[in-house]
Amino acid sequence: MAKLSTKRFLSTLAEMFPDAHCELNHSNAFELTIAVLLSAQCTDKKVNQVTERLFQKYKTPEDYLAVPLTELQEDIRQIGLYKNKAKHIQELSRLLLDKYNGQIPDKHEELVTLPGVGRKTANVIIATWFGVPALAVDTHVERIAKRLGFCEETDTPLQVEKTLMKKIPKKEWANTHHRLIFFGRYHCKAQSPQCEVCPLEDVCPSKKKAAKKTKKPRTA
Repeated sequence: MAKLSTKRFLSTLAEMFPDAHCELNHSNAFELTIAVLLSAQCTDKKVNQVTERLFQKYKTPEDYLAVPLTELQEDIRQIGLYKNKAKHIQELSRLLLDKYNGQIPDKHEELVTLPGVGRKTANVIIATWFGVPALAVDTHVERIAKRLGFCEETDTPLQVEKTLMKKIPKKEWANTHHRLIFFGRYHCKAQSPQCEVCPLEDVCPSKKKAAKKTKKPRTA
């Protein structure tokens, strides 16, 4: 997208979703880490339903290690991939106690060494809790970046992240991440984007492509 369009997009996002934020309920860095880990291939709404009970039962890494793996699996059974996630939570808790005095590290390179914590999860944690500029790319961010022509359809999430970081001012990375998620979750949805009421309809390349496909050929 052109520079002017990028500026317009960012200002439009800010106008549409000025209060965009992480919708995963948490009260500390440890709970945020667990919640983001659970959110992989699962909605924030479902995660919040599960963690409402989970965070009452488990407060510390020691708590997660004090129960059998099967019990923890049962506690998060409603979450997709719950068996692997339960295993990662216990492995993560053990590593935190062994290496980080039970605390979530505030450096990206350390976060990604934790079991179940990938680049996206680490970016969410450092930006949301520690206030470090980062731009996490989830399915919503990736979809919107490609629909609006920031990135190519074949780009990987890492390529999308690097492209957006180049185009968007560093101080806006975290806010843009949350606003992109809100834009994709509540407006430019995967199956039913609200193109007819979108303030970016006139510059959206995906909308133009769709219009060309549906345009009827002229009759003689």
